Amino acid sequence: MARRKRNQKQSDETLVDIVEVRDQAQGFMDANQNYIFGGLVALVLIVGGFLAYKNFYQKPKQQEAVEQMFRAQQRFEQDSFALALTNPGGGYMGFLDVIDNYGGTDAGNMAKYYAGVSYLHLGKYEAALDYLKDYSPAGEVTPVMKHGALGDAYSELGDFDAAMKQYKKAVSAGDNEVLTPYYLKKIGMLHERNGNMADARASYERIKEEYPGSPVSRDIEKYIVRASQG
Repeated sequence: MARRKRNQKQSDETLVDIVEVRDQAQGFMDANQNYIFGGLVALVLIVGGFLAYKNFYQKPKQQEAVEQMFRAQQRFEQDSFALALTNPGGGYMGFLDVIDNYGGTDAGNMAKYYAGVSYLHLGKYEAALDYLKDYSPAGEVTPVMKHGALGDAYSELGDFDAAMKQYKKAVSAGDNEVLTPYYLKKIGMLHERNGNMADARASYERIKEEYPGSPVSRDIEKYIVRASQG
């Protein structure tokens, strides 16, 4: 009876932690948004500059798309996700209009990611999946972000198997000091939810060993202890 009570307590704690991840995600993005979204803007501009020399037609389209998306990006960073999608103000397009009018540009492609994450924050998870799936990432950071956001959408929909697959893809997509341990922790917590304590502990210990300076490593020891007692 004592063991069953202990197991129930651990299960309850794990479920609470999974719910808290949604709130932690917002804090995480706020703390690192300059790093993450600054990189996204730079990527749009760099790729756009390359295409400008390669394709005369794409040059004005890409430039127009970047200029039109500027205000929506500002709204996004201000957590005004609904406005960012459709009406950022000042005569500028929202992400949805950028996608419709400049879908063939890199900025239009990036707008799909922004739209997906915006819908994720607004609780419209099916719409989030649609746009995130259409987004084509490039480089080392954006693939991690795409799969991580897909994992969050599936998790919110209660499809934890699909969420696990996406979080694993996020971890495998690149080795990033901030994002990789963040999604490793989510993998560990889903393993706990499924009762796979050995796998959960392995995820937490990887954070401790490989990413000791990451924000999520600060309290990772308590997760290791909990998984060890399962």
